[in-house]
Amino acid sequence: MTTPARTFPPGFLWGAATAAYQIEGAAAEGGRTPSIWDTYSHTPGKVDRGETGDVAADHYHRWEEDVEHLAELGVGAYRLSISWSRVQPGGRGPLNPEGVAFYVRVLDALRERGIAPWVTLYHWDLPQELEDEGGWAVRSTAEAFGDYARLMAEQLGERVEVWTTLNEPWCSAYLGYASGVHAPGRTEPAAALAAVHHLCLAHGLGIQAIREVLPEAKTSITLNFHVLRAASDAPEDVEMVRRIDAVANRAFTGPLLDGAYPADLLEDTAHLTDWSFVHDGDLAITNQPLTALGVNYYATNTVRKPVSGEVPAQEGDGHRPSQFSAWVGSEDVQFVPPTPPLTAMGWNIEPAGLTELLVATAERYPTLPLVITENGAAFDDEVSVGDDGTARVHDPRRVQYLHDHTDAVLQALDAGIDVRGYFAWSLLDNFEWGWGYTKRFGIIRVDYDTLERVWKDSAHWFRRLATTGVLPSVEAVEPAAVGAV
Repeated sequence: MTTPARTFPPGFLWGAATAAYQIEGAAAEGGRTPSIWDTYSHTPGKVDRGETGDVAADHYHRWEEDVEHLAELGVGAYRLSISWSRVQPGGRGPLNPEGVAFYVRVLDALRERGIAPWVTLYHWDLPQELEDEGGWAVRSTAEAFGDYARLMAEQLGERVEVWTTLNEPWCSAYLGYASGVHAPGRTEPAAALAAVHHLCLAHGLGIQAIREVLPEAKTSITLNFHVLRAASDAPEDVEMVRRIDAVANRAFTGPLLDGAYPADLLEDTAHLTDWSFVHDGDLAITNQPLTALGVNYYATNTVRKPVSGEVPAQEGDGHRPSQFSAWVGSEDVQFVPPTPPLTAMGWNIEPAGLTELLVATAERYPTLPLVITENGAAFDDEVSVGDDGTARVHDPRRVQYLHDHTDAVLQALDAGIDVRGYFAWSLLDNFEWGWGYTKRFGIIRVDYDTLERVWKDSAHWFRRLATTGVLPSVEAVEPAAVGAV
């Protein structure tokens, strides 16, 4: 008996995603000035092997080729971010026409090929001058972001399909200002909590500014929700889940979607700050209507209260929690080492966590459409050369990962959840933040010596999914007539 095909609904959106600093390169070209990631990556000891985003995947010079790859993939959308310091050096003042023109060319080329641009205004690369003035820990950065958003709406207009204000503000706030494993590398828990609020405020000011220019604009924000497990049913372990949920998830959904910070979050962090940076009227600004909520998902986390005298192990690799005990309360939290199978990042693989997250989010916010704006995996790829001299990249674990996680989305759809689309992370291998170029998430391989692009098996597999809307088997990876470079 043949198993019926697993099919996505008509109109379901397929896309691929990237971020400016991770792929563009041309760090000092075209009028671009340094961002916090330029400064951080050039600081010895901050990034594996001392690598930087100076060249990255050289998308700035190779964007036309990359747009053609997107067209060959058959995706309906492309999620990209704008380098703030490329279009507005220093984060304030006049725009840089050369930087704006670069994005206009990219957006027009996407539109010409029927690919809808989903533009993220901020994917972690704050202009260095704004950080020198206090960064996200001060209110003026949020105000500068609102001005920047208005200028982008004026310049890019209806070329943009969906405006996403921020990508993963959790990372910007906590990894950048508390644990210091991301730019700007500060270790100031009170500043991290101020950054949480100013990022939320920036989101609200940004959406207000965009809609003043484009009243019908579609708007969004992307959050990396933490799907949490208690190590046991013991009350103290369950309490650890509550604490982490408050600081990792509800610290953002509260002001953004509910219009209030959770009372338990304020209580947990009272020893660090009095939250006086929240001004009257701020929460009406942060709580803006959204066209959709972006959901990034990679793994789950299991937590427990440490055994007395035990030094709690912490994770800090760029997406997983890092040194939360510094600001969630007086008690440490133990993050339990993940159970294999793991990705090359050391993250567990649990597709059911994605279904769980989508269902739980929809139950909490039933009128808000959801879009998976990032999902993917880093693995060590196998590169081979065929008899015809054509390069081939076998990445069966990534194909399996994409298959199982898109099937998890189907299960959420079967449960009646309003999920509108899925973006694979990432279109290209790229600069993976503190890991440099040691971790590869792309469905298209980048040879960092030659900058040649080569489709991996996962790209061929994803093309079949995107063009048919039918979930292919994991064996459906043979190259089509297009895509092999």
